[in-house]
Amino acid sequence: MILFSFFGSLMIAGIVAFIFEKWGWTHNGIVPSIFIAWGAVLVFYFIRSLFNFSLGSAGLDAIVASAAALILIPTEYATHRRKRNDRRR
Repeated sequence: MILFSFFGSLMIAGIVAFIFEKWGWTHNGIVPSIFIAWGAVLVFYFIRSLFNFSLGSAGLDAIVASAAALILIPTEYATHRRKRNDRRR
């Protein structure tokens, strides 16, 4: 049962990342957004397993963790900053 909730959480994170990209909430690209969401879900899943901290079901935790990561990690800004610094050198 644990394995199903883990892979289900990863699938939900991928869907959330895809939806965020298609609706224009993030501008990272689909693949980077999916990786960001997967990382957040992985960390939150381990926190859930180790410390018994949960917001509800595994699916709800996956939605909240992936959405929070996609909003909080501005990779587009980091890319623009790198390009701007390269132009200055």
